[in-house]
Amino acid sequence: MTVPSRYRGQPVSEGTGLGEIYQGDPAPARGNGHGRPQTEDEVRAAFAAVSRDRAALATDLRRRGQDQQAAIVDIAALIAADPALITPAVEAVRDGADGADAIRQAGEAQAALLAALPDPDLAQRAGDVRQVARAVADYLCDTKASPPPAAKFILVRREVDPADLIRLAEAGLAGAVSVGGGASSHVAIIARGLGLPMLAGADPDVLTTPNGHQAILSSATGELIVDPAEPELVTARTATATTEAPRSATGDLTTADGQPVTLLCNVASAAETRLGLSGGAAGVGLLRTEIAFTAAANWPTVAEHLAQLTPILSQLDHRPAVVRLLDFSGDKVPPFLRSRQEQGLTALLNEPGPLRDQLTAILDAGRATRLSVLVPMVRSLDEVAAVRAALATAAAEASQEPPKLGIMVEVAATAANAAAFAPAVDFFSVGTNDLSSEVLGLDRADPASSTALAADPRVLGLLRRVVEAAAASHIPVSVCGDAAADPVVLPLLLGLGIRTLSVAAARVPQVAELIADTDTRVAR
Repeated sequence: MTVPSRYRGQPVSEGTGLGEIYQGDPAPARGNGHGRPQTEDEVRAAFAAVSRDRAALATDLRRRGQDQQAAIVDIAALIAADPALITPAVEAVRDGADGADAIRQAGEAQAALLAALPDPDLAQRAGDVRQVARAVADYLCDTKASPPPAAKFILVRREVDPADLIRLAEAGLAGAVSVGGGASSHVAIIARGLGLPMLAGADPDVLTTPNGHQAILSSATGELIVDPAEPELVTARTATATTEAPRSATGDLTTADGQPVTLLCNVASAAETRLGLSGGAAGVGLLRTEIAFTAAANWPTVAEHLAQLTPILSQLDHRPAVVRLLDFSGDKVPPFLRSRQEQGLTALLNEPGPLRDQLTAILDAGRATRLSVLVPMVRSLDEVAAVRAALATAAAEASQEPPKLGIMVEVAATAANAAAFAPAVDFFSVGTNDLSSEVLGLDRADPASSTALAADPRVLGLLRRVVEAAAASHIPVSVCGDAAADPVVLPLLLGLGIRTLSVAAARVPQVAELIADTDTRVAR
């Protein structure tokens, strides 16, 4: 009897995957496979080819309405065109180095610089650089991985590339395992958006697992089980059957004791919006507008905003659509803002032109929706007043009534002072990820960070203050952070009196079932 092999990793996207092992790294090769040294021009051409490939993939994704995925692939195209990566590789080849080795070493040197940065979100971009360097070296050597199997499969790579998931998502991909990467890496974001289970930071020995062997990927246990025993296979088949055919929400959700709950979805692309609505979401509770522009060279124009917003908001006629203003902060700062001291909301408020352009596009694209505008990372009442004045002006120019204006409650001081903010806004939307991280002194990229941390009494105490302040001013409050989908935290949110939740599009059906099974009297 075959003994199962088990490989541990950090779960970065939930679910259970069942399929054959597919080793996606090309076979090792040196040089260009023709027994001669590569030229400087050949190395430059390899970088240019990978940049063109990623840019073409991004264009195709945008044409299909997958804006979030396109923005992430665009970053890979920019990395492949970056002189900071190309020049050292070319100079090394000029001095006699092997081309593929020079590319990999240049990539590792750049990745090491990023990994040493104090900001963990930026440090995790080191994986993106390694992915691109590996792709360029593979192109130069003309090495390719074997094609994926015709059956369901689990992708295994040293560094899973976001483009891997996008290209293989409809070809039988059931999950992915990466030796590199972490929970806030771009590939993890793509995996969660697609609803694909994934492990990162996996045991390097997983790279020696032979192709074709049956395997189970479990995010619940954080392991890949190769050649599992029959009882484990039966359990996994049941879990994947539930995952692949979840019960859709009905739109009119109630808890076990009859309390009405509105369930919305968090999106950044048309594809996620379709997924969330098909799962039963009543609308969009958080539209992340910045994801499509994280590689932008300047502030987006009205036309660029419309190109991103229209495919999403056109699906939401007469449905709720909460559109967040650009949140260029953390690891979402585009190139044109990285050297500036002011980022995020401060940068946007200091640029009346870009703020006006975004509000104009939001009002135009969202005419047929039940539109609301959401302000991220609010710290002061002056910020709220500035956005409200700009929104009133944009609405008057569009001959429309101003939509409702709300704020993200994701800064601890703002949550503690919610009673002062409530009279100035039309609704609260709580971002539990940043709020929990700040309250508990953890970075979002810290391995110890998880959605369940929102259950900490210190976080719940602030949430109670937000709920009470909203009730006193008769304004609604929702939670759009990832904790809204956490089975530990969700009953506590309902127990606090929160009746509107917005979750990842792929999680809508599962969260609907959790809501239906919760008795708010017990939760309270």
